[in-house]
This record gives sequence, C-alpha cells and structure tokens, in this order.
Amino acid sequence: MTTSVNPPADTPLAVPSLVVPPLADAEELTCDVLVIGGGTAGTMAALTAAEHGANVLLLEKAHVRHSGALAMGMDGVNNAVIPGRAEPDDYVAEITRANDGIVDQSTVRQTATRGFGMVQRLESYGVKFEKDEHGDYAVRQVHRSGSYVLPMPEGKDVKKVLYRQLRRREMREKIRIENRVMPVRVLTADGRAVGAAGFNTRTGQFVQVRAGAVILATGACGRLGLPASGYLYGTYENPTNAGDGYAMAYHAGAELTGIECFQINPLIKDYNGPACAYVANPFGGYQVNRHGERFVDSDYWSGQMMAEFAAEVASDRGPVYLKLSHLPEESVSALETILHSTERPTRGTFHSGRGHDYRTHDIEMHISEIGLCGGHSASGVRVDDHARTTVPRLYAAGDLACVPHNYMIGAFVFGDLAGADASQYSAYEGELPGDQLRAAHELIYRPLRNPDGPPQPQVEYKLRRFVNDYVAPPKSGARLSLALEAFERMHTDIAGMGARTAHELMRCAEVTFIRDCAEMAARSSLARTESRWGLYHDRIDHPRRDDASWFRHLDLHKSPSGAMEFTVRPVAPYLVPVDGFDPVGGPSRALGEVHAEDVATAGSRDVAPVAAPAGAAEPERAGPNPTTTSPVPQAAATALTGEQSSARLLELVALAEEEPELDALQPYLTDPAATVRREAVAVLTETLPPGTGTALATALRDAHAEVRAAAAASLRELVETLPAEPDLRDGLAAALAEPDPVVRAAALDVLRALRLGDTGLFAGFLADSDIAVRIEAVRALVSVDAAGELARAAVGDPSREVRVAIAKGLATVSAERPVRDTPATADDPAADAIEAALTGLLDDPDALVRAAAYGALGTTGCPAPLTARAVAALAEAAWQVRAGAATALSVADPDVAVPALAKALADSNADVRKAAVLALTRHRATEEARAALATATTDSDADVRAYAGRAL
Repeated sequence: MTTSVNPPADTPLAVPSLVVPPLADAEELTCDVLVIGGGTAGTMAALTAAEHGANVLLLEKAHVRHSGALAMGMDGVNNAVIPGRAEPDDYVAEITRANDGIVDQSTVRQTATRGFGMVQRLESYGVKFEKDEHGDYAVRQVHRSGSYVLPMPEGKDVKKVLYRQLRRREMREKIRIENRVMPVRVLTADGRAVGAAGFNTRTGQFVQVRAGAVILATGACGRLGLPASGYLYGTYENPTNAGDGYAMAYHAGAELTGIECFQINPLIKDYNGPACAYVANPFGGYQVNRHGERFVDSDYWSGQMMAEFAAEVASDRGPVYLKLSHLPEESVSALETILHSTERPTRGTFHSGRGHDYRTHDIEMHISEIGLCGGHSASGVRVDDHARTTVPRLYAAGDLACVPHNYMIGAFVFGDLAGADASQYSAYEGELPGDQLRAAHELIYRPLRNPDGPPQPQVEYKLRRFVNDYVAPPKSGARLSLALEAFERMHTDIAGMGARTAHELMRCAEVTFIRDCAEMAARSSLARTESRWGLYHDRIDHPRRDDASWFRHLDLHKSPSGAMEFTVRPVAPYLVPVDGFDPVGGPSRALGEVHAEDVATAGSRDVAPVAAPAGAAEPERAGPNPTTTSPVPQAAATALTGEQSSARLLELVALAEEEPELDALQPYLTDPAATVRREAVAVLTETLPPGTGTALATALRDAHAEVRAAAAASLRELVETLPAEPDLRDGLAAALAEPDPVVRAAALDVLRALRLGDTGLFAGFLADSDIAVRIEAVRALVSVDAAGELARAAVGDPSREVRVAIAKGLATVSAERPVRDTPATADDPAADAIEAALTGLLDDPDALVRAAAYGALGTTGCPAPLTARAVAALAEAAWQVRAGAATALSVADPDVAVPALAKALADSNADVRKAAVLALTRHRATEEARAALATATTDSDADVRAYAGRAL
C-alpha cells in the first residue's frame, strides 16, 4: 500500500500568514534624492539627479527593468516639437485650446521647448525614432493643426534602453535601486518632505527612508473605474498604477488640481488596449461610424473629441470602428507588426480568437473606464515649471503631475527637471516623524491582523463599481453625493480586508489609494458646477460651460484637521496668447469643504416614521453571505517545467550584472551552442561595451539563423549609439554577401543610418532577389541622393512595394529642389531623370504605384503635360489614384488645377475629397479656390469639413 504525500483534493492548503514586524525592526535607507517609481519619469529623474552629483535611491514596487506604462511598449511620440516641423508657441496654444484654457502655460512650455533636446538625449541612449533616408525625423501630421507625431518603430525596447543606462557603471555608483519596495506615505517634518515609509512586497519588511528630497513618479491612477469586462486589471492604463502617488501627495499636504477632469480614451471593444488611431493614421487608417463616415469634428487632443465619440457610439450611426480594411497589404502588415508587438503582444491573439483580420474586418471601438492622468488629460499633483509641488522638497513628474497632455516626452522632461532641482539637497539628518511612521505601519500591516477578512479583490470590485455607478460621466450632483456616501462606508470595508502574504498587503494598500482617488474625483466633480472638457467633466445638471465663474483651476488639499478642502485659483496670465481665452489673474478664493447633497430619500414622506417601542426585539439579522466570506487560500504548488538552464547560460546571466567588457563576452559569442551565442548577443546589447558594433556585425555571419536574427535586431536597436567606425563598415559590408536576406537588409539599413555606404555599395542591391532587401537599397540610395540610380530602377522592378518605394524616394530626393512647373530641360539632369521616371510610373499597371507617382509630383512639381494627366486621373476607378492626382494638382497651374479640384470635392470617396481640400489650400490665394473650400465646410466627412474650415 502506497501512502500519498499529497492531501485529498477537497482539503484546503493553508498559507501561513506573515507576522506583523515590529516598527523598531524597520530597515532604514538614506539618500540625497529619493525617487519613487521606476517608470518613465522616475528613471529620467534618477539619471539626472545622479549626473548632478546626488546620491539617489530609486524605489520600485515591481522591478525597474519591466515597470511602468513604458514597459508595455511605445509606438510613437504624440507631442514632438521638432524644429522646422513645429513651433513651441504653436504647441502651447494647441494644449491651451484642448484644455479649454485652464492651463499653467509655463509648465506646458517646458515640454514644448525642452522636448526636442529630450528626443536627442533618448536617441543618444539608443532609443530609435523614425527618420527618413536623409536622417531627418519623420514627423507626421495626425492632429489637424501642427505636425507633432514622431513614430518609434522599435518602441517596445524603450524601457530596456533606459534600464541599460541605469546599469552603467558610473550610474551604479550613484543610483541604488531597491526593487520590490512599495512606499505608502511621504514623510514630512517642518513642512517639507524628508523621506518615505513603505515595505518590501516580497518579504513584508518595513522600510523607512530619510532623504533630502522626494520625487513622486508613480504614474496615473489607471485602476479607478471598472472596465466593461469586469476584470480588475483589464484597464486601459497600466493596472499597476493604482493612484499611489496621488494619495501619497495628498496625505503629505500637497495640492492636487484638475481632479474632476477625467481621463477617458477610445479603445478596442472588449480588449484593454487602445485602438491606436495615432499609429494607424499615418498609414491611412481612421475612425468611422457604421456608415464609414469620419465623424469627429474637434481635434484629437481634447475631451470634446471623446464627447463626439460617445455620442456617435450611442446614436443609430454606431458602432464606431477603426477602419483599416481599405489599406494595401504592405500597410496592413506594417501595422500588424507594430500593433501586435510594440503596442500589445496579446492583440493579435485577441483578433485571431474572434476570426477577425484587418484585411477583412474593421476594429470595433468603445470607451474606456475613467482614470486620473495628467499626461493624457489634466488630473494631477500641482507642479511648477521645475516639477516642484506645493510641499517644499517634494516633486512630481510624469502622468502623476498636472501638466496637461504631457505624454511620454513630457514625462521625461519633468523627470529631468525634478532630478536637476532636487539634486541640490542632501539627506535629512533629523529624527524621522514617529507618528507618521506608526500610521504608515498600521496602514500596511492591518490586513494581517484579520487574515480571514474579505479579500482585496472583492473589496476593490465593490469600490470601483461604485465609481462606475456614481462618478463616471455623465455626472450629476445627486449621483456624486451618493458616491461620497459609498466611499465613506468603504472605510469600514477596507479596514476589514484580510491578507496573509506580502503581495496581498501590496494589493490592500493599493485599494486605500484607489479609495482616496475616488473621493477626490467625486468631491472635485461636485465642486465644479459647470460642464467643461467635453466628456471629461460632463455635468448633466450644469450642462453649460461657465467661464464667468469657472475659468479657474480647482485645487484640493488635506487640511490639518484631515478634511479635504478646495481652493479656486485663477489661471495665470498666458505666455502665448490664445484667441477666445483671456485669463484675468487675481487672488485665489478658499472654497473650503465640499459636502454631499441630501439625496437620502425620494422626496418628503406622507407620514412620519414611528420609532419602535422601547425594549422591542430587534428584527432577526440575516446570516453572513457565503459569497462574501473569505475563501481559505490555497498554496500554489508550482512545478518546475522545462530543462534547467545550462551552466554557460547561468554564467552569462551573472556576467551581465557585472557590466563585462567585450573580451569577457567573446568566449560566449563563439560558444559551440547556438543558444549560448544568442544569449551572448542579448547580453552584449544590454551592456554595450566598446566594440559592440563590430562584434554584432560579426554575429551577422553566424551559422545559426536565430543568432543572425538576434544580431540584426540588436544592430537596428543600437544604431543611434554605435560609432561609425571603419571596422564596423567592413563587417557590415562583408555581411552583405550572406545568403540570409534578414542579414542583408539589416546591414543595408545600418550602413545607411550611420552614413557608412555610398552609391556604388548600395546600387547593386536594387537587383537583390529579396523584396525587403531591395526596399532597403532604395532607402539607402535616397540617403545619398542617387536620383539617377533610382530613376533607372523605377519601372523595371517586379514588386509593387519596391516601385511604390521608388516613387516616394524620388519625391524625397527632390524635396530640396525647387518645385518645377515647366517641362524638364537639360539644365538639371537629375531633375530630368526624376521627371522621366515618375512619368513612366504614371503608366504602371498597379493603381497603388500610379497613386504614389502622382503623390510624388506634389513634391517634385507638376508641369503642364503632367497637369493634364493628373486632371484626367481624377476620373480613374481607383480612389487612391484620384487622391494622388489631387495631390499632384496642389503644385500645378491654378488656372487648370482649381476647377478640376473643385469638381473633385463631389467625389464619392472621402479621402479623395480630403486630398482635394488640402490641394486647394495651397491655391487659396485665388478667389476660385476659396469659394470651392467654402462649399466643403458642410461635407459629410469630418476631416474634409475641418481642413476646409482651417484653410479659410
């Protein structure tokens, strides 16, 4: 008879509870600058403070390598103010309009003026931003005014690049990283920040920190509303961002502002990911109603856009879709690469599970749950233009800080500002406040004293359901008042939560942060008795914007008595004038506490209630609901699956932490096992010792395809940081002879980016057998302005994708030349060749090639013979050709072009009408063009209407 070592299936496995650690046993850490949060802003704050000489402690409740919203990948920058493409003052005006005038322009202007320098700094670290063949930033126009969107083709690697900077030897000497440590309170003494109190989320040990300055960089409050799916962590924002910093700043006495201005986003229906119109728009995608009409009249910055979106979803024109099915295969493939890797790795699986394909199905969109976020809306900790809060030596940066629509670049900018300013302070030497330490200790460990109490998921679900029921827009005083009553009752539920492990303690602490943020959101929304910011603050009982009373900031803070108090603060005079808004300045006005309305009963009673007689028995109470009692936790028995890592791989992992030189990695790069060589490439990429480029070029010629692919990906990832050395050029040139097309394409790409090739080297690959290699050859030849080589290859390539690339490349080569409005002459052989090549492509059998050729004429010039062809092409069957022809006519003789474009405004395809409007805009000096544009202001398509209105 065999005795089983496992308990019967119906026997619960008890998990031993942690023991509450004595306060006196706290681990104490000391630093000059304490950074809380290792995401976007926190990483930059730590790097800058260290560069200024401060001793830095970086606390992260997860692990810095993978923490923060940035770790999920970033497909592009929404607010890149690149010289020559956008002006800082224009950006400040855009954000002012998007936020209905209620902004501190001095903070927004920091992002506008410092953003380009931050792009260059990130690039020096190895972050890749999309550039054209000449090395200029490929900024796209997605918003209707201004070009601010800068794609990031390798955006999934941004956090890895930043972690590599933190691990540089000179940074490790100044920055101490403590992963798995979660602060819950900022400590203050004499009115200033002096440290923090928290605990280790793995061991449960209590941790106290003394610091000279504290920087909060904990991200948005993404876990406020409950997603439509009902999943606690299925949020639009990173679900680990539970409002930690909002609550810590509040309890430290800092002012928060704009908390009534919620973050609400369009997202994919039933999936916690954005629909990514910013990504799809440059490829030709856009959002439409069920009739295929673009419907958003406002620009894409604002809450008004979300109001229009919500109205369309609720109307008989809904549902709403992100339209991609009209795009060519190469565009769809490129979007899949970005959306299914950089943006969300699970996205492709989600669509596949439904049997949906971008080629045949447009993507149904919906509206996200509410959250608080400065970076995508305007809800956050009040900061000045150096990231200082209203508490001395306490800073806030990133999505936590109220710098409206700051996005990723703004988070980096304000992290940098905070790190620089905080670096002037040295560690606090006084006694840490005992009462605050005791309160933090009680907050953390209270659930251990009641291990069988309601578990965190149940309490959090209940709390966030109240947020959805009573706080989410459309808002009303009655519902917001009921919310406050519910959140007050939740104090009892939260106090009764049970936990047994350090991880559960972390989740319980997060629920307290969510409750604090929920109360702030409800009270702020109740205080602002108007509607503003579109859907972000839609009060159905106060449906109009009231500038006379409310063209002001609404700030809140915690009073000495513990009450939440409000202040109405005038908007500061603008640095950049904006039509329609006129800040009047003046003193702030104390509003005091904001109390709930009396909504306990439905009107007056007909008969007054009668009290029960004294001594009467109380009604029998129902027993406990079995669904709300705490289930006995079961131990997680995790079986080790798969083979153990080899000794060499373990050595490599250990070596990576030591920042090895190339000589130390060389034996692994030549190891007999391909898995070891591939891992060596990964370590080389992370540690980046001198000679990395040449070593990776050598790995391109590895015998194993996976090693070659890893080396190719690494070279492309690191291209901005690699020195353009002769040895690297020789290694890449040698790799061009490899039979693997992945290697040849990568080698051409890096040679082009580093300016290490020439026409003679690149031209031969126009005849390569692989399409991707030929496209890289086209881009390389554009980078050296080899117009003749491109022109000769224009018509003969068998691939449509290559011919389209050549047409676009010929326009790029011509971009610095004056636009020609007469036929080619012998004075400019290159221009002659370009014109002849594009003329040949106008006869291409493929419609997309013809469309690209006509579009290129909009840059190179459209002399009379080609103008006639463009006018005729406005009648072609393919809408892409008609749109391209309209673009060509934008630089043609207006006497011929304007009448033809005016007729095109009646085209059945909205994109053709949009192209015609944009072309007419370039001719708007003529009365005929202005008259035509006026007719387009009533078009059924929102983009056509908007661009026509702007032109006039």
